[in-house]
Amino acid sequence: MFSRKTHLAVAVAAACSFNQALAEQEQIELDAQTVVGSSSTVAEVDSYKSTPSSAATKLDLTPRQTPQSISTLSGAQLRDFKLTSVNDALKAVPGVQVQEVETDRTYYTARGFDITNFQYDGISVPFVYGNVEGDLDTSMYERVEVIRGANGLISGTGNPSATVNFVRKRPTAVPQARVDLTAGSWDKRRIDTDVSGALNDAGTVRGRVVYANENKNSYLDRYSREKNVFHGVLEFDLDNRTVFTLGHTLQTSDANSPMWGALPLNYSDGSKTDYSRSTSTSSDWAYWDVKENRTFAELAHTFDNGWQAKTVLTRVEKKGDGSLFYMYGTPDRNTGLGLFSYPSEYKDENKQLIVDVQASGPFNLAGRQHEAALGASWSRSELSDISYYDSTRGTALPPLEEWNGDIGRPLNDLPTNGSDFTDRMTSMYGAARWSLTDNLSLITGTRVVDVKSNGTNYGVEKNSKNSGKVVPYAGVVYDITDQYSVYASYTEIFDPQTKTNAAGSRLAPVEGVNYEVGIKGELFDDKVNVALAVFRTEQDNFAQQAGTIGGRAYYRAVEGLTSEGYEIEISGQPIQGLELNAGYTFVDITNADGSHGVTYSPKHMVKTAATYRVPAMDKLKVGAAVRWQDDTHNGIAEQDAYAVVDLMASYDIDPNWSVSANLNNLTDEKYLSSLYWTQAYYGAPRNASVSVSWKY
Repeated sequence: MFSRKTHLAVAVAAACSFNQALAEQEQIELDAQTVVGSSSTVAEVDSYKSTPSSAATKLDLTPRQTPQSISTLSGAQLRDFKLTSVNDALKAVPGVQVQEVETDRTYYTARGFDITNFQYDGISVPFVYGNVEGDLDTSMYERVEVIRGANGLISGTGNPSATVNFVRKRPTAVPQARVDLTAGSWDKRRIDTDVSGALNDAGTVRGRVVYANENKNSYLDRYSREKNVFHGVLEFDLDNRTVFTLGHTLQTSDANSPMWGALPLNYSDGSKTDYSRSTSTSSDWAYWDVKENRTFAELAHTFDNGWQAKTVLTRVEKKGDGSLFYMYGTPDRNTGLGLFSYPSEYKDENKQLIVDVQASGPFNLAGRQHEAALGASWSRSELSDISYYDSTRGTALPPLEEWNGDIGRPLNDLPTNGSDFTDRMTSMYGAARWSLTDNLSLITGTRVVDVKSNGTNYGVEKNSKNSGKVVPYAGVVYDITDQYSVYASYTEIFDPQTKTNAAGSRLAPVEGVNYEVGIKGELFDDKVNVALAVFRTEQDNFAQQAGTIGGRAYYRAVEGLTSEGYEIEISGQPIQGLELNAGYTFVDITNADGSHGVTYSPKHMVKTAATYRVPAMDKLKVGAAVRWQDDTHNGIAEQDAYAVVDLMASYDIDPNWSVSANLNNLTDEKYLSSLYWTQAYYGAPRNASVSVSWKY
């Protein structure tokens, strides 16, 4: 045992030293992704099939038993297509759109609506601004689960888009390790290390450590970014039924010359702009650094009757520091003039504390066995930020075609009041899965929510309170055969918003209802999941962008918004050697007057990814991924339908060593990354990477 641990430590240290030497010489570009299954078999590690999840109901159910649409992005898919960022990962999930409005600020949408609920191992966290700053990494996750539709039963609110659950890597009893190194386009270098195993002879203390470093330039002028990730988890068996877990994740994302805002989409005569994909509005001195510390402590106990109780305490501290440069105005088509400067310095700090207590297990009633889950959660999120504006703002700028980022550093001599507010949420929930017959189950539940905000937001009082809001949930599943089930579910929507109006005040909560019916199947000896869902959502107080002020978007509330559509999804292994994850989504969103709403969201989307182990060469795996969406617009610009095609290939040299290559955007498609705002920039052109991996 000692020699195995020593070999693992030496291997990781050697890999880290190797990466450092390469970075110093600047002769080789390295980048990598590692996702290692815990005690999974090889077949399970390679699988794209969706796995059981409790993220929808707090009950550990298979996708077929869950009366909602649920997708799983497996560790194998993350590894095969080098989905090392959360943005890249969610781009691969059926029905999800990644709204990259800037290089280092992102919104996420599903079924046309903002995703404002992230979970970590099933525990919801506050989403203060409704977006993500920096570039979140995936190196610390086993898989990513996405539950589409309203999910108020466990998230505290009933947002009708989706819930994203990140399942963290946990320690394994069996020693294992993996190191990945990759060289990529635009001087991209990355190392991933992942080591896990027992820390004592009895195996009652286990640990896992993940470290990742990524350093790269970009196809965008002047832009570069470095990420560092540390993820460590310890597990202690206090007795045969009680486990205490302590974990910490640190991530930094440091960007040089990031874009704040993006490119103008039209000229002053109304015609569409068409810049080079490398065009950036950023200055050469701009930066945006984001640092996040996430700590959790978990105590879980399993009782003799099969029930499990769990208490989780989570603390998050996120800090942002940026000196940014925004361009505003509409350029003249002939001269390119008409753009002006708006520099700013921005600092923020967000501290979150979340407590979640839950219990779940079986019970008998009327001669049948049922399941139940009970719980309560409490969260507090404290935010303080301040912006420093510049008295020289409004300086006329040269045409973007001639812009090289060379402009004097701002004075940042006009501070504002900034923000200083606290959001609190308290909720209690209960859910039960009633086994009415051998083929029919009913899931019922409700959540009672109290939401309170106090403080100021840039001079505007930010005091609001919603008490005793009841969010009911009901779902029914009927097994029509051994392979197929039909289902229906109903959820009410109550979603306190982070979006603000022109005065800086938050909009009233979104309220409405969500309906979903569908059919699910488990085929090919349960190796494949298939699903068809039909849904309808009705909402009031929906936030729709109305403009921007100094790089800050503001919104208006829209009444009577209706969304309806359907989804088709398949995941798993339909034939030997083929792993598949594919989905088609149709969404039609209309306003109260019947006009098309949320036009930046496509009506049609296709996401598919597949790999195949060549029978005559079982060490060789080849694959492809395709993302397609139809045309979108936002009132001032249009994006035609487009497809992005990615390819991969890997070869197992021996049980320990493998090599792989990835080619992204095979056809070199030029497209706007998002029309969520009235500014945008272009997605990445064709790029490639080559990886070397070692595992133990």
